[in-house]
Amino acid sequence: MKEVNQTDPIGQNVIKLISNVCFSVFVFSVLIFSVIAITYQPPDPWESSRALTKVFTDVENATFHTDSSVLRTGEDVATAPAVSPVGSITESTIEKSEEALGRNVTLKSGCEDADASSVVNCSDPRVLIAVQRFNLRSFKGIVFLEYQAPVNGTRPDECDVSWRFRNRKEKSWRRYRDFRRYRIGFKDDCSYKVVRAGRWHSGVNARRFRTRGNGTRSGQRARLAPPPVRDDEINDTIPTLGSDSDFRTGRYLYYSRGGDHCKGMNHYLWSFLCALGEAQFLNRTLVMDLSICLASTYTRSGRDEEGKDFRFYFDFEHLKEAASIVEEREFRRDWRKWEKGHKANVPVRKVESYKVTPVELSKDKSSIIWREFAGAPEEKGNYWYRVCEGEAGKYINRPWQALWKSKRLMNIVSAISGSMDWDYDAVHVVRGQKAQNKKLWPHLDVDTSPEAIAAKLQGEVAPWRNLYVATNEAFYNYFDKLRSHYKVHLLDDYGYLWGNTSEWWNETTQLNGGRPVEFDGYMRVEVDTEVLYRAKKKVETFYDLTKDCKDGINTC
Repeated sequence: MKEVNQTDPIGQNVIKLISNVCFSVFVFSVLIFSVIAITYQPPDPWESSRALTKVFTDVENATFHTDSSVLRTGEDVATAPAVSPVGSITESTIEKSEEALGRNVTLKSGCEDADASSVVNCSDPRVLIAVQRFNLRSFKGIVFLEYQAPVNGTRPDECDVSWRFRNRKEKSWRRYRDFRRYRIGFKDDCSYKVVRAGRWHSGVNARRFRTRGNGTRSGQRARLAPPPVRDDEINDTIPTLGSDSDFRTGRYLYYSRGGDHCKGMNHYLWSFLCALGEAQFLNRTLVMDLSICLASTYTRSGRDEEGKDFRFYFDFEHLKEAASIVEEREFRRDWRKWEKGHKANVPVRKVESYKVTPVELSKDKSSIIWREFAGAPEEKGNYWYRVCEGEAGKYINRPWQALWKSKRLMNIVSAISGSMDWDYDAVHVVRGQKAQNKKLWPHLDVDTSPEAIAAKLQGEVAPWRNLYVATNEAFYNYFDKLRSHYKVHLLDDYGYLWGNTSEWWNETTQLNGGRPVEFDGYMRVEVDTEVLYRAKKKVETFYDLTKDCKDGINTC
């Protein structure tokens, strides 16, 4: 008994020691968890700000670097819609249409007779079914959304068909249109088949006709004339604020012009999206100046050019739907109207420093928060994007998804891609000032010579493929050596798409108050880039054609 009693204190000490260790571990764990909980920043549910920055631009500070590329916009990185959206035309929907028509109805009597088969009834719904099946087999890069009933072509065996579609590589839900001429024949069982399809927009009879007077005094009958091709789905009208009370009850964030004006387009967008992000954080409407200055790097004159409309380059309709904005002139007009008709002024808080953070403004009750970016343009503090630097970057998210490229430009992209039946490869050839700068890009000039490009592509692209060359090389005939191996296409081959008889010309001229709009350098790069994105195989300049680094020597 004595021996047992002597060992008891030892057991108790061991238990106490174990208890103390466990308690210490528990306290330490709680401490670590508390630190993590306090310092943890939840990620943006769409994507983190840093991740988006890397997606859209390789250089995080897009301000101080000259870059001739186009900043990728919301439709390039948005979540891709389903491959076969509800309402799209698929093989199963075609089969259902056939079942509805009835399988036992004779398609055409005596179609074995060559003379009889040369006449096609374009109004027969089975003609449309044949065209739909042909398109599904031939144009795998697009989703077909809607067809119009076929109409007669110019020959007895031709039918013109109009259809709307979406490109599979484009993440937005924007719809485009094409109308083509189809040569229709018959199979052995007298069902219809497509013998040949015309090129992009070849089915002119499938366009909608309108009645137009001839303007003569003789009272001749009005004749039908094909209207200019126009995309009626584009609505980039300027929204109005409505009544005085609507204006007064609104809350606005107003950015005045600063050093961002006339900077490169990537710099401008980086700053503009900062302003839009702050407006969303403050739950305010952003007052937006649609007039922007195009930097000299994109102009034919080599000088900065004022008065360019935001809507020339970007999709204003989508921006209106995705964010709360008001146009600056409309806003100032309603502001002056209110001040004239009421004794009480609209409460305004003017903010002169970018160092005043969005959090400090979040509880401000003023109707208008007016950020003024005063000072010389070269002052760093004069830039809009600095509002989103530092701590503000943790809670201000640039709404990239609100920014899409202009649909008018994207219609040109679709026209170019469609002219190659969406079946082409592409090479991106960067030359210009980079090829001349041997210090930063010592091999670029030689590696992008016509001989070097031809040799490289023969191992990458099958012979006689459609090859689109996206490039900043100004000399059109520079790529003639490639024509011995491929069907070469350059942006300048499609000048009629923005010429003075084009849809783009008519609509931008109207948008610009009747003054013609130049198809400038930034528009060219936007179109070039988007056609490149849609190619089946892409060969890039850097890391494909040359081992030089994209941003200069030792930056790979």
